[in-house]
Amino acid sequence: MSTLDPAASSVSEIELAPASLGGRLRQVGPGLIISAIIVGAGELIVTPKLGAEVGFRLLWFIVLGCLVKVFVQIELGRYAITRGRTTLEALNALPGPRLAVSWVMWIWLAMYLCLVPQVAGMLGGTATALRLGGAAIPVGALSILIGASCAILLVVGRYRLVERVSTVLVGAFTLTTIVAVTALQFTPYAITGAQLASGFSFELPADLATAFGAFGIIGVGASELIYYPYWCLEKGYARKLGADDGSPEWKVRAAAWLRVMRLDAWMSFALYTSTTVAFYLLGAAILHAKSLRVESDRMIETLSFMYRDAFGEWSLWLFVVGAVAVLYSTIFCATASNARLLADALALFQVKRYRDAEHRIRWIKLCCVLLPVAFTGLFLAVGNPVQLVFWGAIAQGLMLPFLAGAALYFHF
Repeated sequence: MSTLDPAASSVSEIELAPASLGGRLRQVGPGLIISAIIVGAGELIVTPKLGAEVGFRLLWFIVLGCLVKVFVQIELGRYAITRGRTTLEALNALPGPRLAVSWVMWIWLAMYLCLVPQVAGMLGGTATALRLGGAAIPVGALSILIGASCAILLVVGRYRLVERVSTVLVGAFTLTTIVAVTALQFTPYAITGAQLASGFSFELPADLATAFGAFGIIGVGASELIYYPYWCLEKGYARKLGADDGSPEWKVRAAAWLRVMRLDAWMSFALYTSTTVAFYLLGAAILHAKSLRVESDRMIETLSFMYRDAFGEWSLWLFVVGAVAVLYSTIFCATASNARLLADALALFQVKRYRDAEHRIRWIKLCCVLLPVAFTGLFLAVGNPVQLVFWGAIAQGLMLPFLAGAALYFHF
């Protein structure tokens, strides 16, 4: 990893250590990143929607979807740490046809554009959750306030309070959701051994649209797989490891840092898989039994029955607080992540050259404003949070085979 280069145009050529950020655009910390990975739109919205539509029979699919992606995550992280390259730089180095950039980068760009509707859907979900909780402001006005607050906090670098509060609330919501599955056993919706067994019959439904969307977004989604190596670089793993000089000392250091990365990945896997399975079981046991569908502007109200039927009507407020924390923290983290990706992509697509780290920071700040404007405007124009989230989910699902192929190429 090189130090500052006046002609540097890509992320790995600019020091990513906290010192390079000058205290003006602080990094999104690991707590917020982990919160967003453990519980996000995939777990809260798409997973229960799938359970509501097909019941228990795709439980195996949910577990498989969480498991296979952790290996891709580890390989992309290993490549970033040992080579000092961001994910986009790594993808741009893949063999094959090129038109300014690698062919894989054009596929990534198509997926990236679909992330705007996905975040717009989460914005709409947050606004409708606040309305369900009693906010006396129209959903449209709430969405503008949410988008504006996200942009302002990221530009001024005041993410610490958001990180701490979100981490606590999302952690509590995760634990409460797992407890809800236990509480369900004392209700008419108790889960039986036969139902669990049917979840591992390895059947597929005739309509695979929801299942495919769920596969793309649950656990570590394609967008999070791409951003995870950025987090590894920003935390200084590659910088502390140094360039590969072929020495035994470098190999020892590399093995140590890779152990840290793998432990992080597998601990996250255990947490997000437990949470995803819990949301799926609640959706299959309650929403499917009640013939409820997770759709349109009644999305949050429908999802709230997973708590209300497990704990009682009093738990509506508990679900609303948890849903707002989950969705807002995911919006916040996605905006910070996608702003860095966009700044990196502008250089790789030869649209922009950065004079130094400060120049790149200014562009990241600009992206932190432009992205909330885009997803807020899209929600106001389209509405329908579920449909918007699914556009991004399908795009991420289509991107996964290319990321898996890239991981295999890097491995060998």
